[in-house]
Amino acid sequence: MVPLIVVLAIVFFFILLFISIYNRLVRLRNNREQAFADIDVQLKQRHDLIPQLVNAVKGYMQHEKGVLTEITNARSNAMKASTIDEKISAENRLSQALQGLNITVEAYPDLKANQNFINLQEEISDVENKLAASRRFFNSATKELNNAVEVFPANLVAGMFGFKRESMFDLGTENREALDKAPDINF
Repeated sequence: MVPLIVVLAIVFFFILLFISIYNRLVRLRNNREQAFADIDVQLKQRHDLIPQLVNAVKGYMQHEKGVLTEITNARSNAMKASTIDEKISAENRLSQALQGLNITVEAYPDLKANQNFINLQEEISDVENKLAASRRFFNSATKELNNAVEVFPANLVAGMFGFKRESMFDLGTENREALDKAPDINF
C-alpha cells in the first residue's frame, strides 16, 4: 500500500511539473508575440510618416527618384509582410533605404533647413527610438523563450508541443557591416 502512494505521489509531482513547464512556455511565447505587437505599433507609425517625408523631399530631389522609389517599395513590402520573420527582413530593408535617404539629404542644405522637413525628421527620429526600445524588449522576450525551449527538462515539453527556437530582430549582415565602418564626417 505504501509503495502505491509513493508511486502516485511521484506521478502527481511529474504531472504538476509538466503542467508548470508547459504553462511557462505558453506565457513566454505570448510575451514574445505581445512584444512584437508593440513593434508593429511603432512600425505602423513609421509607415505612416514615410510618405509625408518622401513628399516633403520630392520637390528638392527631382533627380534622386531612385532613392525615393526604393523607400516606397521597401515600405510597401514591409506593410505586406505577414509573419514575424518576413517583417524582420522587410523592416531591415526599409531601414537601409531610409539610411540612403539621410545620406542623399545631406546634399540639399535648403531642404535640411525647411521646417516641415525638420519636424518630420524629428517625428521619425522619435519613432525610430521607440522602435529600437521595442526591438530590445522583443529580443529580450525572444531570448527568454529560446532559453526556456532549450533547457532540460523544458526542452522535452517544448518538443512535444512544437515550441521551437525563435529568431531575434537583428540588423542583418548588411547593416551590421555598415556599422563596423567608421562614419564619414564632413564639414
